[in-house]
Amino acid sequence: MSNYHIKNFPEYYHVYRNSVREPETFWEEIAEEHFVWKKKWDKVLEWDFSKPEIKWFEGAQLNITENCIDRHLATRGDKTAILFEPNNPSEPAQHITYNQLSERVNQFANVLKENGIKKGDRVCIYVPMIPELAIATLACARIGAIHSVVFAGFSATALSTRINDSDCKMVITSDGSYRGSKTIDLKGIVDEALESCNSVETVLVAKRINSDINMKEGRDQWLQPLLDEASTVCEAEVMEAEDPLFILYTSGSTGSPKGMVHTTAGYMIYTAYTFKNAFQYRENDVYWCTADIGWITGHSYIVYGPLANGATSVMFEGVPSYPDFGRFWEIVEKHKVNQFYTAPTAIRALAKHGTALVDKYDLSSLKVLGSVGEPINEEAWHWYNDTIGKKKSPIIDTWWQTETGGMMITPIPFVTPTKPTYATLPFIGIQPCLMDENGNELQGNQVEGRLCIKYPWPSMARTIWGNHQRYKETYFSAYKNCYFTGDGALRDEVGYYRITGRVDDVIIVSGHNLGTAPIEDAINEHPAVAESAIVGFPHDIKGSALYGYITLKDLGESRDHTNLSKEINQLIADKIGPIAKLDKIQFTEGLPKTRSGKIMRRLLRKIASNELDNLGDVSTLLNPEVVESIKENRL
Repeated sequence: MSNYHIKNFPEYYHVYRNSVREPETFWEEIAEEHFVWKKKWDKVLEWDFSKPEIKWFEGAQLNITENCIDRHLATRGDKTAILFEPNNPSEPAQHITYNQLSERVNQFANVLKENGIKKGDRVCIYVPMIPELAIATLACARIGAIHSVVFAGFSATALSTRINDSDCKMVITSDGSYRGSKTIDLKGIVDEALESCNSVETVLVAKRINSDINMKEGRDQWLQPLLDEASTVCEAEVMEAEDPLFILYTSGSTGSPKGMVHTTAGYMIYTAYTFKNAFQYRENDVYWCTADIGWITGHSYIVYGPLANGATSVMFEGVPSYPDFGRFWEIVEKHKVNQFYTAPTAIRALAKHGTALVDKYDLSSLKVLGSVGEPINEEAWHWYNDTIGKKKSPIIDTWWQTETGGMMITPIPFVTPTKPTYATLPFIGIQPCLMDENGNELQGNQVEGRLCIKYPWPSMARTIWGNHQRYKETYFSAYKNCYFTGDGALRDEVGYYRITGRVDDVIIVSGHNLGTAPIEDAINEHPAVAESAIVGFPHDIKGSALYGYITLKDLGESRDHTNLSKEINQLIADKIGPIAKLDKIQFTEGLPKTRSGKIMRRLLRKIASNELDNLGDVSTLLNPEVVESIKENRL
């Protein structure tokens, strides 16, 4: 049936129309024809956005790892499933076949069981981009444990918050990680995090950098000896369609990170279907997504989506700048990569270094280029298109979120005509709408509003772990019977969508969603700080960077502001992670506030972005004089 692989624009329209007219019939056909089930579903979909409750394929039973591994063994057993490219280019790449992946996942699953992990238990995975990271996630899925992968760049505080929120019983980590020319002491970070976690019984440690680390008696165990002893056979746990597969934390505009819960069947079907079409993947292609599995992009489009299609998925441990800024292109040439998926931040950083480091390499294998994390700006789009794709490899500018599980608005390469800075058209089955501030849907084209989705799709998050009320308030309370994305968007004259940015206090820095509230909380813990406000401002490489306005308790304080800035950034790095550090810190005598005491972030954003001419009326502020002083001293 051609529905699974769309090949031209008329077919896209035909399939899209069917998918929104009869969504249940459409997704049922996809589910039936392309996946293996232990038991068929009783009902395709039941939903009510007012509660909100969404259930896909209820009554069905399956195990996602049988769809990602076992069913390929007869026909693709010797095909490379995961192609691991290490940080150091002189260390050989590893080709892990589907047969080897099957054995390694089963061994790991048996180690989890030996250590008391059972269906429904939460396992925190804090591992760098080495094969054990992908294998650990699949091993959890094999036995029905819920994995919670935490990006191995987060601090001990951020790690312990996530472990405690979901009561993880086990942590999987490594002695350390390589990042370019540096090494990072991951085990030390885990040890610090676990000082404030009571639920963790076991820590499994993979060896990567062979450093000297502390192993706590009775809690910590080296992973490899346990794997060596374990059987390569492990029966897959029977899972219900709506059983949780994983929890993944995302920043909120307020409060603690939100543990988004993704369930099994719908997530599998949607990530597999989007992967196949958005990358136009063919049987012997080599596909590479440069993201970290610590983010949703890595879950959906390094692990589950590609493996469900029997693909070869490249997993890269390093950074784009090591040993030089030609590393990505060296890997593309070496492995003859066909589909390449990265973030605008990386593209801008690489473009800055000119074309000499690109021209050295043969990029003729590339067929499709992808962009993810934030909208790609026009200049970066053209450089990517001309220099990397040689104007023959279409760019898919994909818009989606941790909460959506898979791509929502994206061109389909060789199908949808692309347009720089536009995510273009909704993916099959996705029904977007734009709403005005009064909750009315904006009809027709050439309109701008808040982006919502009015019908459920299979891979949407079902709840926030342990806090369904927060899930309802965050995503379903702003607009009746709609999922609110938190993003603004416009629809052009032909119906193409362009994402215009967050409408709340989340700033996207280098593709990472950073809530301003947790950063401000960290800064305000500094004994010299009275209060702070964080806003984003445009940045050549990161897209947006963080600008901090900070008021000190003692204005006459003669402290060296340079040292104070360093201390504040160190505090942020300790509490959240280095990705949240401020690029600019301006010390102010006060912050502009409304009469009710609310900080006017809109003004601060404009000043940080150097839009000084259209600040609007500030006379109604509690302290209008502060605005002038902030303007004069802006960095």
